Amino acid sequence: MTGYFRPVWAEVDLDAIRHNVRALAKLAAPAQLLAVVKADAYGHGAVPVARATLEAGATWLGVALVEEGVQLREAGIDARILLLSEPPTAAAATVVARGITPVVYTTNGIDALAKAVADAGVGPLAVHIKVDTGMHRVGCSPDDAIALVEVVDARPELELEGICTHLAVADEPENAYNTEQLDQFDALLAALPERDVPLIVHAANSAGVLAHPRAHHHLVRCGIAIYGIPPSPAVVDRLDLQPALSLKARVSHAKQLPAGASVSYGRHYTMPTKANAVTVPVGYADGVPRSLGLVGGEVLIGGARRPIAGAVTMDQLVVDVGADTFEADTEVVLIGCQGGEEITAGEWAERLGVIPYEVTTRLGPRVPRMYLP
Repeated sequence: MTGYFRPVWAEVDLDAIRHNVRALAKLAAPAQLLAVVKADAYGHGAVPVARATLEAGATWLGVALVEEGVQLREAGIDARILLLSEPPTAAAATVVARGITPVVYTTNGIDALAKAVADAGVGPLAVHIKVDTGMHRVGCSPDDAIALVEVVDARPELELEGICTHLAVADEPENAYNTEQLDQFDALLAALPERDVPLIVHAANSAGVLAHPRAHHHLVRCGIAIYGIPPSPAVVDRLDLQPALSLKARVSHAKQLPAGASVSYGRHYTMPTKANAVTVPVGYADGVPRSLGLVGGEVLIGGARRPIAGAVTMDQLVVDVGADTFEADTEVVLIGCQGGEEITAGEWAERLGVIPYEVTTRLGPRVPRMYLP
């Protein structure tokens, strides 16, 4: 952690990520695996994670922003990159120059990409059409998909390589909406004219891989699961996934407080007895929510769970350690294992009423990432 003086860091276990990719790829086979590394690999670090997933057998990478694809290219990564939403027209030239494969779903987007290819004087750009079968976020309607296929086919600058959709409730395995979406998608696929080179078909996200074999097709797009986090409690036991991220710090200050002393902004926590408290130099500016201590959040110190005392502040939080005594520099685990105890991103999410995706993606740039090989 050269250049960092504050004792706060996140450890990212790249071997855990490789394990998860191999397990998911085996489950999805013969489909290929696309590792979704958008949002800085869900807070884990896009470039190191991308390299680890490719080493473990991923054949594609997925990003949400053109800028994220550029970051991977500038790091020397030459794997196939799928841009999961149609790029802004102003970004079309960059998509072409960087060899990024975009999804498309509007004629304007198709026209902009075709013009960028023509201006660059390069060969055809592969594109995938995204179909909205019920997520209603992006994508063309199933009724418009065949016409859009014809639009792409009419542009010599473009090559239609794939067609895809996205499942809205794949993490609810018994929800009939999954069947409705897949039925719509299958009906569209059956209506497409035969092609000399079959399209790459993809529909499954992490939950789709774990719970819906019908959605595997030729390619699966795995995001949260490659980081060792189940997409939902309903699929938690479907595969042996290893959490990759731990959030750690060290005690910066220790003191004894009398019974009845109130702690932190708002005085939401009162010391039940005369006891010791320690300060940990991490706060909501780093991604530890202000309310975590107000909803029963805990940390691990000395191999045991200890309650966060009151509101988390911008740069620090306080922990009630009871009768135990801990000196400055004692390790504190906010997410991860210590002794026989473990706190997961899923536990944070459950306490806060959010999803684990929000926990890891909110870890800020003030928290350096350390990579375990």
